Amino acid sequence: MDEPDGEVAVTQGLLGGIESGGTKIVCAVGQRPDVIMARCEFPTTEAPEDTYRQAADFFAAQTEEYGQDLLAVGVGSFGPCDPNPESPTYGYVTSTPKPGWADADVVGGLRRAISATGGSSNVPISFDTDVNAAALAESMYGAGADVSSLVYVTVGTGIGGGGIADGRLIHGLVHPEMGHILIPRPQREVDVFGGVCPYHGDCWEGVASGPAIEARWGTASRDLPIDHEAWDLEARYLAGGLHALVCVLSPQRVIVGGGVGSAPHVLPLVRPMLQESLAGYIDDPAIEQHLESYVVTPDLGGDAGVIGALILADRARAANTPGIP
Repeated sequence: MDEPDGEVAVTQGLLGGIESGGTKIVCAVGQRPDVIMARCEFPTTEAPEDTYRQAADFFAAQTEEYGQDLLAVGVGSFGPCDPNPESPTYGYVTSTPKPGWADADVVGGLRRAISATGGSSNVPISFDTDVNAAALAESMYGAGADVSSLVYVTVGTGIGGGGIADGRLIHGLVHPEMGHILIPRPQREVDVFGGVCPYHGDCWEGVASGPAIEARWGTASRDLPIDHEAWDLEARYLAGGLHALVCVLSPQRVIVGGGVGSAPHVLPLVRPMLQESLAGYIDDPAIEQHLESYVVTPDLGGDAGVIGALILADRARAANTPGIP
């Protein structure tokens, strides 16, 4: 687990943040994590080197625009990936099914690209999962700022989760892979739809992610009417996964984001199903009386991941600057 959160100082240079998702890349700079001075977005292609180059070009343009050096970079990446600084593959995306990205050296490639644009080849780069970055941001500046433990789940192109316990990010053997837990399914659905995960078939991501919805119903989630039967099934799947996370991690708040998870009609369906599923066993007012403020959407919206990446950058800057908290 990471060190406890501390106060964030205003820097005398620029922090760089990268949220590397399965669909798009978001880059941002700021003098402090919660104030984005400039940002850009571009699609995630099958060529990681193009991503590194575009991110480095963006950072170079901002250092010129603001006349300040790039002090550190934080990366929140889709996974699976290796966030262990002691590992020889630290900063790699590992066994991902994303074409072109298996065993991609994100930190090394980014460092080379920054150097090629005139930046320092020794710029500190901190690396974690995109959902851990989002969890970190929501815990400091968003929907979890008033609690010491939370789970952040994103439901979109995939399903992923990040956790905060006692104010610290949860790590372990690798990192949490909440989207690949197995959840209860009606037998009729098992017979009809086998799931889209190339590793596990009908894990949580395999049946409840955006691509799973489209594969099951033949229509993208954004095009399904809110009264379509797909949403009742989706809510049951989401409630089943959240049931497991609530029981295992006992978070003080559950934050659900992503293009599917944060759709306005989704959580109102999920909450009563989660409460019914828990069946009074978790005997706490948060579950029994205040579920609308327990299972919530992100306060930071789509910026949670990149703000979290900027927090990672600020921590990398502090770790490499003696005397800076």
